[in-house]
Amino acid sequence: MLRIVVLVSGNGSNLQAILDAVAEPDFAAEVVAVVSNRPDAYALQRAANAGVKSVVVDHAGFADRDSYDAELINTIDSFKPSLVLLAGFMRILTSDFVRHYSCRLLNIHPSLLPDYKGLHTHRRVLENGDTTHGASVHFVTEELDGGPVVLQARIGVEKDDTSDSLAERLLKKEHQIYPLVVNWIAEGRLTCKDNKPLFDGEPLDAPLQLDEL
Repeated sequence: MLRIVVLVSGNGSNLQAILDAVAEPDFAAEVVAVVSNRPDAYALQRAANAGVKSVVVDHAGFADRDSYDAELINTIDSFKPSLVLLAGFMRILTSDFVRHYSCRLLNIHPSLLPDYKGLHTHRRVLENGDTTHGASVHFVTEELDGGPVVLQARIGVEKDDTSDSLAERLLKKEHQIYPLVVNWIAEGRLTCKDNKPLFDGEPLDAPLQLDEL
């Protein structure tokens, strides 16, 4: 079984999608722990509801990012995970942290990367008049939202869309693609070497698209 630790900061809807997926009998992975930097994150309740151990490593108690990430590594490694997932974890990670989990660290980002790295993606899509929006699952590298993208899902932007309506519709796609990528790793279909993903043994030179699978 693929051992997973999930890092969260807030509501945790993508965590819930992962928890629901691993509960299926043919899904060869388990969430062994949920770690939050915020003690008030609702995601911790989701972990409790699923019977998954949770730990709070509150960033407010650390003098700097390096010392926080060092403690975070110690906490994560105590669970011996094969894979670490960022699911709304609102911290910029240090290079040491990212290198420590090279090829074992995934994130989901609400844009069609490399477009709209960073925050406020839904608002920026609307401000630019885009007709298409989407989400990307990618391996994490030292470049913010810059690691190789594995899978994307797209939605159309409607005339009356707001940031909230876009976010709500896109979440449904996020909840599809994140568990799918995790399952590929659990099945051995998706691997990674030197921050370069391989799918079914072949280099993944361009992101897979959900609507083309």
